[in-house]
Amino acid sequence: MASRNQQLPDVLRERALTSGHKPFLQMVGGNALSYKEVYDYAGTIAGGVAALGVAKGECVVIMADNTIDSVCTWLGITLAGAVEVAINTGYRAHSLEHALQNSQARVMFIEPELLPRVHEIQESLTHLATIVVLPGAEPIERPDFQKIRVTSFRNVLDASKGIPERTIWASDLASVVYTSGTTGPAKGVMMPHGHITLFATLGLEGVRLSEDDVWYCFIPLFHVAGKFIAIYGSMIAGGKVILDTRFSADTWLQRIREYGVTVALAHGPLVEMVHKLPPLPDDADNPMTRLIASPFPAKIATDFEKRFGLRGIETWGMTEVAVPVWQPFDEATRIGSCGRARTDYFDFRVVDPDTDIEMPRGEIGEFALRPKQPWTIAQGYLRMPEATLSAWRNLWFHSGDLGYITEDGYVYFVDRAKERIRRRAENISSYEIESAALTHEDIAACAAVGVPSGLDGDDDVMLYAVRRNGADLSHPELLRYLATRLPHFMVPRYITFVDDLPRTPTGKPQKSLLRDAGVTASSWDRATAGISLRELVSG
Repeated sequence: MASRNQQLPDVLRERALTSGHKPFLQMVGGNALSYKEVYDYAGTIAGGVAALGVAKGECVVIMADNTIDSVCTWLGITLAGAVEVAINTGYRAHSLEHALQNSQARVMFIEPELLPRVHEIQESLTHLATIVVLPGAEPIERPDFQKIRVTSFRNVLDASKGIPERTIWASDLASVVYTSGTTGPAKGVMMPHGHITLFATLGLEGVRLSEDDVWYCFIPLFHVAGKFIAIYGSMIAGGKVILDTRFSADTWLQRIREYGVTVALAHGPLVEMVHKLPPLPDDADNPMTRLIASPFPAKIATDFEKRFGLRGIETWGMTEVAVPVWQPFDEATRIGSCGRARTDYFDFRVVDPDTDIEMPRGEIGEFALRPKQPWTIAQGYLRMPEATLSAWRNLWFHSGDLGYITEDGYVYFVDRAKERIRRRAENISSYEIESAALTHEDIAACAAVGVPSGLDGDDDVMLYAVRRNGADLSHPELLRYLATRLPHFMVPRYITFVDDLPRTPTGKPQKSLLRDAGVTASSWDRATAGISLRELVSG
């Protein structure tokens, strides 16, 4: 385990010295890199980052899928004392512009096939000065940038003079991760080094990670779980990580067997996708012993553990506060519960959302918490002071999630903030969907809500839209418009045209009524219509 005075650069350096020959990172289908090889490669990148003029504490963006190059670029940015900002590869148009402008990053590392996304918004970017193109498949025609310098990854490596001498403290910012809210654009969560180290430590302790473990990591860099729990946690333990670019239920068990995987993490909907596959007599014949799941769907939990011969460990957490609630490893699984709060690291309580008064045991309220050690939760939202004050009020972080604590200390999640939409582990802002729809000349008003997808704790997106008088805009036309302006995971599955929206006395849409109505006969479903988002965007 990392000591209180060790941060990620210290841990990686120590691993290179003490376990240099041990395999650390391996891409599916590729060769493994040892701890020393990863440290040397990341160190060269760190020198290249410094040669670009990046100072300690300055934001540097990565927009890429999981590869050895992208992971080592994250590590290199961190070794250089800069702040890594991993942007969702689904971002485009306004979402991408917002993240780049909010971070004020002057340097961006990006996969070549994503270059056209940045090219489309280049006139709106006032901070980005240099784009570094990572190795990868080139677009059919590389776009021409007028004011932004584009250089190759090789050029950055060649300019390196080694890791700059920069002391890293627990209080120094390590990462900014963009997470969607409910009433505005994505918020940049400011994560200091102490925070990401606690993330890794909680994962290590929660599953009893050791140097003999092999972690299967398909969760992308722009999510905290893969980066900090799987990769950083394995680094502290001295274990190995198998990287994959995508999750596939069909190949999940195959990968586990092929690479000797002993531990993994998956969000609830992905666990359900695996469980829905036809059972085979040898499903339990695999090396995996532990699976972190959030949630671990109650309706299949017992059968999943028995079928695949593993222990399911449910948790509750957020980017802002790491993972403060875990199913105790040494206790029997409490189906339906997130586990117990890690009271050695956090004060955790359930409060009345209106008064902040603590609720009695067994009564539903909002999860609120605060750290017991400095620099171990997020330090606010980047350049969003109002949002920071709203979440960190009365000296407690307010999660927006609702649940209760039993008399014996087990935590149960019940619901999330009503306007928050969660699809396949992505938090979705209704604001961003509505903002995109309202730019269409034929849309007078709209409201986006989540409706049950059929998977536990998962939503599909429903857009209610009011057309302007005389407009004959069709469902497919509106969908095509949105598909070119939103990340793919925000594009609605359902569209319902209505004459007006139900509103409160102050004129706000009553989204609770729309969400409760769910899918009706008047709802248009792009899945039933056989429309492919990929074809819409490429066409």
